[in-house]
Amino acid sequence: MELNMNFAQWFLHASDKSENMYHTLMNQAVGLVADQTMRANQPFSGASRQEIEAAVKEMITIPAAGQKVDAVMEEIQNVIVRNSLWISHPSAMAHLHCPPLLPSIAAEVIINALNQSMDSWDQSPAATYVEAELIKLFTEHIGYSQEADGAFTSGGTQSNYMGVLLARNKACQTNFAVRVQEEGLPAEARKLRILCSEHAHFTVQKSAAQLGLGTNAVIKVATNDKNQFCVEDAKAKIEQLRQQGLLPFMVVATAGTTDFGSIDSLSDIAELAAKEQLWFHIDAAYGGALLFSHQYSGLIRDLHLADSITIDFHKLYYQTISCGAFFVKHKQDFQQISYYADYLNPEEDQEDGIINLVEKSVQTTKRFDALKLLMTFKLMGSDLFGEMVDYTINLAKETAKLLKNEACFEVLNEPELNAVLFRYLPSDHREDQSYVDEINLELQRSFYQSGELIMAKTKQAGKVYLKFTMLNPLNTIGNMKTHIEQMKRAGEKIEKEQGEVRYEYSVHY
Repeated sequence: MELNMNFAQWFLHASDKSENMYHTLMNQAVGLVADQTMRANQPFSGASRQEIEAAVKEMITIPAAGQKVDAVMEEIQNVIVRNSLWISHPSAMAHLHCPPLLPSIAAEVIINALNQSMDSWDQSPAATYVEAELIKLFTEHIGYSQEADGAFTSGGTQSNYMGVLLARNKACQTNFAVRVQEEGLPAEARKLRILCSEHAHFTVQKSAAQLGLGTNAVIKVATNDKNQFCVEDAKAKIEQLRQQGLLPFMVVATAGTTDFGSIDSLSDIAELAAKEQLWFHIDAAYGGALLFSHQYSGLIRDLHLADSITIDFHKLYYQTISCGAFFVKHKQDFQQISYYADYLNPEEDQEDGIINLVEKSVQTTKRFDALKLLMTFKLMGSDLFGEMVDYTINLAKETAKLLKNEACFEVLNEPELNAVLFRYLPSDHREDQSYVDEINLELQRSFYQSGELIMAKTKQAGKVYLKFTMLNPLNTIGNMKTHIEQMKRAGEKIEKEQGEVRYEYSVHY
């Protein structure tokens, strides 16, 4: 049967039509992004939710016949790209959402074209070894022995899930002589308990819920004045749990909390875990980049004490989404989730020395994300990468100082990583918490709607705070001085407007 050339131009293969279409689409995509980069003088267009929704609804069609490339790309640029959050802009500082490095963006083109499925070696021959060797390099940087291992994941949620999964299965085998893979959860599993700080990531509870333990299995431990896990409170809670006939089996430390960026005392928690025979997991999704820091690597020097570790590369490693990893101190712990299928990863492959990555993952089909990290370090080097990380942390510390110097701002944390929590304090009625909260909520809303400054809002002790997550190394202290002045003026304006509303209300009522 002859090759249908109507099909042929849409696939990568050896033909002029394929090559021409590939270049056309790639050039258009590159031009579109480059154009947006030059146009983006602020991180968001300022379009309303209603405007964006209406524009998207109008463009979403499935035509019977394909449209012209120029027309489609123009529509995507006008409707989608221009109304997206431009995360590469230095004034986009809301979440742990990084500006991607150019080597990572370039690697995505190769990853997508190769379309490797990272479950079995025969589907990803070179890619399998790239991931395996990068995992090995990272285990060495962490300080693990040769008995360690790991796997690339979609990010912190999946990695934390895997930590809870392995710990749960091992606890059931150790305490109840039950292999959960084969027999399911025993009735006694309802006694299992996990300890983590009150500032730990919500995925600890989410994982417990999905793994049949329930959110009630997660016990929140108090934090100290540095927003770190309090070991003394954990000791008291463990004793109380055991008196109730419950079984603590896991403790989760955080190296970089979402709001504060605080890093728990890893050595103290490791000592507690060893004494109480608990699985010790460290969620270093955020702070794992300190492995390459020149100034702050000491903050995670005890990472190697953990039984398992989460690191996200699409946070402070500046990789495109998605890209993360999960590490274990003892590679045999992956046997808690291994499964063999004759058509994919038969057991005899192990005897032949064949690596099938599906055996240490909760995913089957998995992207070749390791290439992004490889290209980044090969092109940039670890020294420059470490300088970038240090720069953003130092910038956050300097920004916190600027805010503290202003009487109208209250800073809640001394930045340990690059997150700054603060709030605007009005000149009057500071004792009225709902009034102060509403002013801060309006500050966040108004700047997002203008599109010029993207910051997050959160709550601590029931109070509304604003947050800068300062990941972008292209940000400057001059830029932050400008933003602080803008916030002061905007806060004063909102105060005046709120004061007029309060006066109107008191007059009428």
